[in-house]
Amino acid sequence: MKKNLAKATALLLTAGMIGGTGLTAAASDVELNPAGTYPVVKDGTLEFDCFTMSMPNVEDLQTNDFTKYMEEKTGITMNFLTGGRDDWSDKLNLMLQSGDYPDVILGLSPDLAKYGVKEGMIIPLDDYLTEENVPNYLKTMEPYGLDMTKEADGKIYSLANINVCYHCQYGRKMWVNKRYLDEMGVDVPTTTDEFYDVCKKFLEYKPNGVAIGGAAQGWYSRMQDWLIDAFVLMPNTSYTTSQKDTIALNTDTNEIECVATDDRYKEAMKWIKSLYDLGAIYDGDFTQTAEQLKTLVNQADEPVLFFTAGTISDMIDAASNPDFYKDYECMAPIAGPDGTRIAFQTPNPGVSGGAFCITDKCENPEAALRWVDFFYSETGDLCSQYGADEGTDWVLNPEGKVGLNGEPAKYEVLNLYSAETQNHDWQDIGIRVAPADYRLGQAVDPDVDVHSTAGLEKLLYDASAELYAPYAGTSNIKLFDEMKLTDEESTNISVIAVEVADIIESDSVAFMTGAKDIDSEWDSFKDSLDKAGLQDLIAVYQEAYARSSEGDETEATTEAAAETEAATEAAETTAETETETAA
Repeated sequence: MKKNLAKATALLLTAGMIGGTGLTAAASDVELNPAGTYPVVKDGTLEFDCFTMSMPNVEDLQTNDFTKYMEEKTGITMNFLTGGRDDWSDKLNLMLQSGDYPDVILGLSPDLAKYGVKEGMIIPLDDYLTEENVPNYLKTMEPYGLDMTKEADGKIYSLANINVCYHCQYGRKMWVNKRYLDEMGVDVPTTTDEFYDVCKKFLEYKPNGVAIGGAAQGWYSRMQDWLIDAFVLMPNTSYTTSQKDTIALNTDTNEIECVATDDRYKEAMKWIKSLYDLGAIYDGDFTQTAEQLKTLVNQADEPVLFFTAGTISDMIDAASNPDFYKDYECMAPIAGPDGTRIAFQTPNPGVSGGAFCITDKCENPEAALRWVDFFYSETGDLCSQYGADEGTDWVLNPEGKVGLNGEPAKYEVLNLYSAETQNHDWQDIGIRVAPADYRLGQAVDPDVDVHSTAGLEKLLYDASAELYAPYAGTSNIKLFDEMKLTDEESTNISVIAVEVADIIESDSVAFMTGAKDIDSEWDSFKDSLDKAGLQDLIAVYQEAYARSSEGDETEATTEAAAETEAATEAAETTAETETETAA
């Protein structure tokens, strides 16, 4: 049965997307093989339309080697529709709102309260999450529990993404060209005053240089967030609203607040403006993409002293430019005027919903789930990340090798990660299934050159442990994991959150660049946020926080009761045994 996406949607998604027309067999037309066996489809093939995110280092998902491997292994073809890192959310929302949307959504989380709980476009998976359909997934989720993926109505609308990545917890990192510092005769700065002075000296040393490079979008590429942390902990994009609304919990008051209205945030804006007035901040930092920042960093004259990125490999490729790669090293957070020194640490442990959703367009959810269940197998993540050729791309249990944690290595990667475009594997596209022991179990030579491609994981691990972990948890601002909202709450704040985030972003840039005077316009900034509905947004967060706190207390009470009951039973058993022995 042919199923074509409407022309309107196709035109809408043309830019930056791989076109695709799905062919989906009805459930009654196909027989599936037993659980855990491949191919999934006993005879013939199935096709599904799949929306996911494209990445610059993957040439073409449709013709990718791993894609072809999955087609041959499962008997299922995915026809990919994609959005980029900066626009996938808008494209996905437009598809869902148009009524023309794909069978499955891979590696990207739509608004499940809206499109799942309320409108039913994304279907509940509870009845499909069986040993018959997803044996690997159920085994992988045992330590975490399926309840964490439930929405406010108590149903599950997505599979989980599991990426318990140590260095990702401290992804907000600053990198500095150490060669330039050595040539200028200065040390890595440790305070805001020292940072300012180093920037000033660099601009004298290299008048056409860029002291601080950043981007408006990209994985921890916003330079202002790292700088603000010297004054107050700056929240990342909200897991709840997917907006940078800067909502967090003040642990001193146990109240929800907007960090952007904190006086410490105001002081951060004033200090960043002093850097801008110095000429240290490149105007493009507020608007450019991570790819544009990468182009800037890699110019022939090496113009950038500092830049922000979750990993240096996002900006410089060690394989093609090894000498330049070695010039940069990670630096620790800097201390503000009052001694505040904060390392951002994500509140999410690395397990979250939204990794795989099935829409009501899909006529065979069981087959779709059996396709994705491979990613949760022992080798599924290795195959998607590095390629499916065992012995060429990776090996299991390499003899005599140790992981980052010093334990015997679980695997060794032979086809190392590269930021250069390739078409062999998916790398960071789709689902990550990487529990902590798996991430730390990658074979690493203890003496590896951390400035080589092979040393990237150790470089990031060491930088996180030595430079950032000591300064985590030092703030009275507590960040949130995803808050499960009711459909009504989600609807009530969906527009408000966008407007609040837009005001914060536009006015903050104006404050940092001097387009607006922060002293004279600070009160009007806060008033505009209140008029946009900030207090209503805070109230919804407060209610959701109260619900989650009650749930935590109930769970703790239940566990305590269970422990008490078990202890009582043990005591009774012991008493009975002693009585019998005495008798």
